[in-house]
Amino acid sequence: MNVRDAFFEVLRSHGITTIFGNPGSNELPLLRDFPGDFRYVLALQEGAAIAMADGYALATGRTSLVNLHAAAGTGNAMGNLTNTQSGHVPVVVTSGQQARRYTALNALLTNVDATTLADPLVKWSCEPLRPQDVPQALSQGILLAGSAPAGPVYLSLPLDDWDHEADPSALEHLKARSVQGDPVVSEPTLDLLRRRLSGAANPVMVVEPGIDNPTGWSGASRLADQLGLPVFVAPSPSRCPFPTRHPGFRGVLPSDVPGVARHFSGHDLVVAFGAAIFRYHEFEEGDYLPPGAELWAVTSDPDEATRAPFGQILVGNPSDALARLADTMPARHRPPPPPLVRTNRLGEPGPAFSAEAIVDALNEAKHENTVLAHEWTSVDTTWDRFDISQPGSLFFPASGGLGWGLPAAIGLQLGDPSRRVLAMLGDGALHYTVSALWTAARYRVPVVFVVARNGEYGALKKFTQVMRAPGVPGLELPGVDVTGIASAYGIPATRVDTLAGLTGAVKDALATDEPRLIEVPQQPLDGPAAPTC
Repeated sequence: MNVRDAFFEVLRSHGITTIFGNPGSNELPLLRDFPGDFRYVLALQEGAAIAMADGYALATGRTSLVNLHAAAGTGNAMGNLTNTQSGHVPVVVTSGQQARRYTALNALLTNVDATTLADPLVKWSCEPLRPQDVPQALSQGILLAGSAPAGPVYLSLPLDDWDHEADPSALEHLKARSVQGDPVVSEPTLDLLRRRLSGAANPVMVVEPGIDNPTGWSGASRLADQLGLPVFVAPSPSRCPFPTRHPGFRGVLPSDVPGVARHFSGHDLVVAFGAAIFRYHEFEEGDYLPPGAELWAVTSDPDEATRAPFGQILVGNPSDALARLADTMPARHRPPPPPLVRTNRLGEPGPAFSAEAIVDALNEAKHENTVLAHEWTSVDTTWDRFDISQPGSLFFPASGGLGWGLPAAIGLQLGDPSRRVLAMLGDGALHYTVSALWTAARYRVPVVFVVARNGEYGALKKFTQVMRAPGVPGLELPGVDVTGIASAYGIPATRVDTLAGLTGAVKDALATDEPRLIEVPQQPLDGPAAPTC
């Protein structure tokens, strides 16, 4: 058995039979005589390939693999690799290295300093010392990517390694081994938080992407019910970690330091579960907490814990901690939080619609089981208008890097065909990885893409106001034919001009088994002011 065959055997032993990629000459020796039991999903650009693998891993809950081309291909992918790293998504990133004899000559397509090429965005990088070490490196990468805190790893694989003889006895051991890498908070440590919660007069809970799973959702909901807790989603969330129609749900926190602190006013204890403390964005001076408030949190990432500028942080599985707290905390009879007031915006007149009205129209169209891939960044906190009642239902680029949403939606759909994916995109974000539409058409991936067309970089326009930076050039996007571009890639596309038409078009598209794109006009930032909810 040669190294190439051993490579695919290791992948099979971990249930990895889908490879996302954009190949170049260095990768051809690996892909020669591609095994019939594997699926190769072609992306036309490396950034799209990494986002597809990211979405696939999110949907399956397992490590995925992407194959890129040399240094230039890895560089093209690194914009989206920031999202994979920030989102703790387990992806093995492989790229072809030049032949071993040629790397010392810095020949064309050499991965120079290969093990540092993807830094600081990966947990581990490796270029095997010998051809026989390739299966070992792959096995280690797969296990490390999936161990807490999960995240991407990088392998640089010389193109002349594949036909060397593998070590069959070593391969058998690699195929049989496993790592259970999900540490939990010890009971004595968790008891410190349990006692603090019991003694709090007016606690509040913050939930974060790391608990977006059945255990986390159940634990958070039960704990909120038992203690009468108001529940906020942390700033800049990449997932929806709590049911948006739960009586305790209070919405998404703002992304500036004093804005977050204001929401904690009157609370003596803030308990947070599932990510960094906190993902601030908009710069404004202020203190992290109001007077009299204390923060306790649980995260699986020691780095997140140690860089938190305040609070008592416990390191371990946050969903497990929530479940154990919910199982043991006695009920407290506090008055329930007042219900959130939501005004339906479906009666809003055109010709262009507010983000809230568009979300309400999409909410009318989607199913309970629909997965939302969200890269409509000018309205990043408006998604809580959706009725979201189960985990794994909403995903947003974790680092804020554009170009993730369109291809990630394809990966999400391929990873779990039982749940239809609805991608919400801004007309600016669409173009970063617009070639991914070809992949959706080529493989008939039935994602419904909705593009809000306002002819501008709306998110940046908002920041010109926040940052007091008038007169910034390059924020207008006139004259882009979104539906024409989609049609050219092979995606049936349509424009709608009413909210009812949007709801109907999305419902019809979700009923098909092919991809569709729908464009809807959105109010530009300098258009008529929309009434608040």
